Amino acid sequence: MADLRRLSSIDWKPSPVVALATSFDGLRVAAARQDGSLEIWLVSPGSVGWHCQLTIHGNPNGRVTSLIWCPGGSDGSRLFSSNVDGSVTKWDLFHLKQKTVLDSDGVSIWQMAVTFPKSDKINDKRKDERMGNGFHDFDEHESSESDEDSDAPGPLKRSDSEHPLVAIGLDDGSVRIYDISDTDKFIYVKSLPRVKGRVLSVTWSTDANYIYSGSSDGLIRCWNATLGNEIYRITAGLGGLGSGHELCIWSLLSLRSGTLVSADSSGSVQFWDSQHGTLLQAHSLHKGDVNALVAAPSHDRVFSAGSDGQVILYKLSSSQSASSDDINSPSTMKRWIYVHYVRAHTHDVRALTVAVPISHEDIKPEKRIKRARREEKPIDFSYHKWAHLGVPMLISAGDDTKLFAYPVKEFTKFSPHDICPAPQRTSIQLVLNSVFNQSKMLLVQSSQWIDVCLLQLKNVRTPGGFVKTELLARVNCKASRKIICSTISNSGALVAYSDHKEPRLFELERSGVGKITWSITRRNLPQILPFAHSMIFTHDSSCLIVAGHDKRIYVVDVGTSDSSSDSSKLVHTFTPGRELQDEELPPTEPPITRLFTSFDGQWLAAVNCFGDIYIFNLETRRCCF
Repeated sequence: MADLRRLSSIDWKPSPVVALATSFDGLRVAAARQDGSLEIWLVSPGSVGWHCQLTIHGNPNGRVTSLIWCPGGSDGSRLFSSNVDGSVTKWDLFHLKQKTVLDSDGVSIWQMAVTFPKSDKINDKRKDERMGNGFHDFDEHESSESDEDSDAPGPLKRSDSEHPLVAIGLDDGSVRIYDISDTDKFIYVKSLPRVKGRVLSVTWSTDANYIYSGSSDGLIRCWNATLGNEIYRITAGLGGLGSGHELCIWSLLSLRSGTLVSADSSGSVQFWDSQHGTLLQAHSLHKGDVNALVAAPSHDRVFSAGSDGQVILYKLSSSQSASSDDINSPSTMKRWIYVHYVRAHTHDVRALTVAVPISHEDIKPEKRIKRARREEKPIDFSYHKWAHLGVPMLISAGDDTKLFAYPVKEFTKFSPHDICPAPQRTSIQLVLNSVFNQSKMLLVQSSQWIDVCLLQLKNVRTPGGFVKTELLARVNCKASRKIICSTISNSGALVAYSDHKEPRLFELERSGVGKITWSITRRNLPQILPFAHSMIFTHDSSCLIVAGHDKRIYVVDVGTSDSSSDSSKLVHTFTPGRELQDEELPPTEPPITRLFTSFDGQWLAAVNCFGDIYIFNLETRRCCF
């Protein structure tokens, strides 16, 4: 039986989550991290419940500011992100890559908001979510005191093709509107008049007739989306800790009832009558900036989250005056009241979204365990009690790198569910019997380097004791790059990694009789190899297998660790899903993300991000399954 040992010398630093977005069907949640990577999470059967379907390692030098889903594409949905450099990129969930669809003009983007034409099929499915809210009674009598007028005067003409429209809030104080074509092009439509300060938040009314923007000057503005002129402005923060130029409007939310919700840097969440711009209720319960807002599908519950780590629930409640006993009488008032707060996060909460589970996670009857009665019931398995098919759940994420799920309707009854207890787990590979006196070695992958360590087990006598490590070599990648995958041979002498540009191979050597010294040198790989999503050595360390981003699998003969030759040779290329005679045709399957080899060196198993498994025979060089 294997003994358990603990290791504390590994530097594990997962990246914070900066944005969340839920797909139209409510089944997938996109999470963008600060290191440029994107994760797609979905609910699936299992003890944990959430499954990270795929990870795309995006530009490590980019910074995502917001995410939006749009209809279209091969699977019916497209995912776009705005970046702090002012560009917009599309995330290709099939080919696992990102593509710039709107080039940067040097002005940072703070937020994007999308709306869909009334003829869109999504609106037909959700007619109850497209109710008007009294905007047609507005008096368009005010104009913006802007530093600069819009560059194209006149009404904002909607596209004849009725494509989705996206409003983009910019650092220069303007809001630009684009039409998203079926070919993923962002077609410029109009710019709203520029205002003082930065536009930090933007949202559409539920009927898509109006745009609301919040800026760093403490003002909320309502714009006519057709004419492009300002209808009214609101001075926020009157009941909070700051006002005027000291106040930042971080998030806006438009509800079907005609209520506009704002979140600002004073810790206030305010509810406004969007028809007249008047204040309905104000709550100053956060102890810092309020970064995110989201509504329940029924739009009768609103959640806020901020820098204090709290997630707070507000609910629409009917209050009746003392002079009336009829709930339908005009004296019956509806108010947004504070209900409850939860602090599951240890740091700032940056994003909120609402999703719908796709599985019912029940414990099988034969596996139910009888527990003794106790005053306080355990909450470890409370997720199974509420995470049912079609039940909306709230997801929060932030600087502590965690994602938590909460029941929307039973927010006060159950504890948050930790979706990913170990986010961005460090890639670790163990070598049990290396060529260096059968020593045990460890390969540890970081985002900027890989470490080859020697495990020192001589002084560890008790199970569960801590193991010390000796750093033998560290290989750094270029500062502008990020390591995607890595591997070490069973001999311990060969190490390989791939960043988002190219794969690299290194050989570890030991020299010296008295004082032992270690050195690591780079070996050449065929230049035809693309950067990889996964890589592995065969059991005898003679071949390196690379799963390229071009959806092919490359088998490279690297020889043994004592080979005098510095070169390596490409011996075969597999194309998943193709027969031997058709392997020259372009690949049609998604990229391979995991590789496994058998101990006898005969078989190779490859898995893509959608769970498809391919079995290859390395001797006959054929795809068997």
